[in-house]
Amino acid sequence: MKNIMYLLIASILLASCGGKQSQSVEDLVAQGDLEAIRAKKSEISEQQRQLEATIRLLDSAIAMKSGEEKMPLVTTITTEAQKFEHFLELQGNVQTKQNVLIYPEMAGTLQRVYVKEGQRVAKGQMLASIDDGGMGSQLAQLKTQADLAKTTFERQKRLWEQKIGSEIQYLQAKSQYESTESAVKQAESQLGKSTIRAPFSGIIDDVIKDQGTVVSPGPGSEVFRIVNLSDMYIEVDVPETYISGITKGKEAIAYFPVLGDTVRTKIRQTGNFINPNNRAFTVEIPVPNEKGNIKPNLTAKVSLNDYSNDAAIVIPQGIISENAEGQQYVYIAEKSDDPNKAKVRKQIITTGKTQGSVVEVLTGISNGDELIREGARSVKDGQNVEILNQ
Repeated sequence: MKNIMYLLIASILLASCGGKQSQSVEDLVAQGDLEAIRAKKSEISEQQRQLEATIRLLDSAIAMKSGEEKMPLVTTITTEAQKFEHFLELQGNVQTKQNVLIYPEMAGTLQRVYVKEGQRVAKGQMLASIDDGGMGSQLAQLKTQADLAKTTFERQKRLWEQKIGSEIQYLQAKSQYESTESAVKQAESQLGKSTIRAPFSGIIDDVIKDQGTVVSPGPGSEVFRIVNLSDMYIEVDVPETYISGITKGKEAIAYFPVLGDTVRTKIRQTGNFINPNNRAFTVEIPVPNEKGNIKPNLTAKVSLNDYSNDAAIVIPQGIISENAEGQQYVYIAEKSDDPNKAKVRKQIITTGKTQGSVVEVLTGISNGDELIREGARSVKDGQNVEILNQ
């Protein structure tokens, strides 16, 4: 039918020219004027485009009048207020505040090492001993002297209370007793430095010095490295623009690419200082380590919750388009009496934060609106469509 109508209109157009057009074309070809030929071709092409537009308009009118209009097929989604959370993606390293090197407190030969690498130890447990150089014998002598001084003082005290003896004898005995007690405590303190003990419960990560090595206090004489893997945390630098959204107690998700493991936790602490070098503040996130497979300096991808809305309108990003002015818009399906048919209405919207494949809509859409999903790129404002929702 379209071809017949096209021929009919073309015939009418040619007839209106009275055949003069064909003669004119032949004359132009015979003359060989290239510019004139090109101009004539442009003129005829424009006439052809006008005819095609007229044919399309007639086809549409015929379809509507005859009830045979073919409407585009689309699917729709109904907007519903729901909880929306946005997460800031950052990267950090696992750390522990209980990862220390243990140094000796006195010089001497490392007499004995009681632990091995990988061994779990308790706080205060003896790890190694250093040759005390006879300090133990000196302490024993001091304790003997202290016992004698104590006995002398107690006897002198009883005599003094009975008004027997002089005051000077009592005071001398008291002074001698206190002096020897102080010497014993000092010797015990010095002797205590000959043993190396665990400052906290953890794992001996490295035995650095071997038995028989001469050690001394100070750098270069570390004997052990001890690590506590139960109190791990991740430290990340957060840009200052998020200072109001990233707060203590907010949800945090840590993913460890090497382990393929994810841990959900909460922000334990936020820094109170903005680093002038990177305009960021520090956030500390505790990491439960029940399996013991999370190690210090392990790289982690951290997601921090910086925004939440319990009644947000959230739609897929794929149904949003943008016009020449930079405005974002969607198509709303306004249903008619037939539940499977609707009229398309273009709606300008403003969007907020994006999370994954969805985006929060701030204005332009209400709860319960039916938006065109599949087919949104091929419909036009005011067009009738057929809905194929399952």
